[in-house]
Amino acid sequence: MVVLALTLLVGAVAVISLSSLLWVIFRQFWTEHIPEGITNPVKLRILSCLLHLSMTWGMIFEKLGLCYAPQFASFIHDLKPLKRDPDVVVKDLHFGTIPVKLYKPKKPSSILRIGIIFFHGGGTILGSLRTHNSICLRLSKDCDAVVVSVGYRKSPVYKYPVMKDDCVVATIHFLESLDVYGVDPARVVVCGDSVGGTAATVTSQMLMHRTDLPRIQAQILIYPLLQLIDFASPSYQQNSNIPLLSWNLAFYCFCCHLDVNSSWESVIKNGMHLPPEVWEKYRKWLGAENIPERFMKRGYQSVPRGPVNNDAYQETKNALNYTCSPLIAEDSIVSQLPETCIVSCEYDLLRDNSLLYKKRLEDLGVPVTWHHMEDGFHGVLNTFDYGLLSFPCSFRIMDLIIQFIRKF
Repeated sequence: MVVLALTLLVGAVAVISLSSLLWVIFRQFWTEHIPEGITNPVKLRILSCLLHLSMTWGMIFEKLGLCYAPQFASFIHDLKPLKRDPDVVVKDLHFGTIPVKLYKPKKPSSILRIGIIFFHGGGTILGSLRTHNSICLRLSKDCDAVVVSVGYRKSPVYKYPVMKDDCVVATIHFLESLDVYGVDPARVVVCGDSVGGTAATVTSQMLMHRTDLPRIQAQILIYPLLQLIDFASPSYQQNSNIPLLSWNLAFYCFCCHLDVNSSWESVIKNGMHLPPEVWEKYRKWLGAENIPERFMKRGYQSVPRGPVNNDAYQETKNALNYTCSPLIAEDSIVSQLPETCIVSCEYDLLRDNSLLYKKRLEDLGVPVTWHHMEDGFHGVLNTFDYGLLSFPCSFRIMDLIIQFIRKF
C-alpha cells in the first residue's frame, strides 16, 4: 500500500509538472509579445518561460502550504553552479547576522583598493548572493576592487523596512572596517540593479550626514526602482507586458514588500490610493512633463484620477517614505548625493524612474552619467554570463559600469 501511495504521489507530481510546463510554454513562449527593438527575441522568450515556470511551480507549493512561491523560485534559480575566477578570492562572511560575499583580487596591491558595496536586484522577492555572483566577480577583477555583496532578507517573509535596514547595517559595518579589507576610505561606491538600485541610493541618502563614517563617493544605479507611488507613467503604459518584469509581477512584488492586499490593484493603478494633495505635492518630481518627449513616442495617455480610496491609502502610505521611494526625498537630501551613474533600458517598466531621478539630480547640481540602452529590458545585465542566452546589451552595461568605477 505504501509503494502504491508513493507511486501515485510521484505520478501526480509528474502530471502537475508536465501540465505546468505545457501551460507556460503555450502561454509565454508562443503568445508573449516581444517588441521589435529587442534583439534575439527567442532568447528572451526562453528566459521568460523559465521564470514563469519556476513561479508557477512555486505557486503550487504555496497552495500546498510548503513555502512561498518566490522562495521556491529562488531555490531553483540558486541551483545554477557558481562561477569561479582564479584571480579573485571569494569569502562567505556575516556582518552581524547579515550574510555577505566578499570578493578580493588575489594579486597583492601596493595601494588601498576601491570598495564596492553591491545590492542585488529581484523585486525584493527574488535574487540572491548566488544569482549575482558573476557580476561581482567581474567587478572585483576588472576594477581591482574589494566587493561586498549584501544578502539582505527578502519578501514576502520579511516586509518593508527589513530589506532597507539590512542594507544600511551591512554598509555601516563595512565602512567601519575598511582597513581590515584594504579599502581606501576615499574610494567607496555603492552599486545595485533594480531594487538593489533602490538600496544603493537609499543607503547613500541615509548615511550622507554621518560624519563618523567614510563618505560614499558614487552611486551606480542599474535600471533602479525609485518610487512606488505613480504607476501610470509612459514606461508603465508602454512596457506593461514586457518580460522579465511585467506589471503583474511588479504589482505582486509591491504587495509582498509593503504588505498590501492585491485587491487594490485597479485602485492603485489608477492613482486613487493617494489624496489629491499628495499628487499635487509630488507632481513637480513625478509628472510626465519631466520626461523627455522622445520617450512618449511609443504611446502615452494621461490617466484621470478618481476619488481617493481612504482604505487603500492607509494600506499603501508607507510608499510615501523616502526610504521606500527615494525619488521623492527632499531637495536638502538629494542635492547632497554623490556623483551618480544611471543605466536605463527602453523596454523596462521602470525606465521613467531613471529619467525622473536623472533630472532631479541634475537640477540640484549632482553630476550624472547616464547610459540608455535602446535595446535593453529589465534584468538584462544578469544574462551576461548565460552563454547562448546572453544579450549584447548586458556586456555593454557591464563595460560602462566598470569604466565609470575605474575613474575613482
